[in-house]
Amino acid sequence: MSKRIMVVDDSRLVRVQLSDVLEGTDYEIAAYCRSGEDAIAQYDEVKPDLVTMDIIMQGMDGLDAAEHILRDHPEAKIVIVSSLAYDDTFEKAKAIGAKGFVDKPFHREQLLKVFEQALT
Repeated sequence: MSKRIMVVDDSRLVRVQLSDVLEGTDYEIAAYCRSGEDAIAQYDEVKPDLVTMDIIMQGMDGLDAAEHILRDHPEAKIVIVSSLAYDDTFEKAKAIGAKGFVDKPFHREQLLKVFEQALT
């Protein structure tokens, strides 16, 4: 059975790249959200196995959205996928409960490894 992923990113290019990377794997994209607010609103309905979360988006940023989702759903598995690869960003993501961090631009092997680790 495939794992359902909610992709939260306002970049159409990243959504296309993720779709290409996940083709032929045990992962399916169950929902695309362009903002943190949208992800929070859709989480209950989609019930994803994993969420990929960008940080910089219009409105609420991804770290705040992840924190909100994890507060309501402590079992949620969120992987931050961002170009903001700084130590303080890693630390904040870890502190709120993110299961991993993938730098943009990402590579297939790296992404799938982090997904696998997040789901175990």
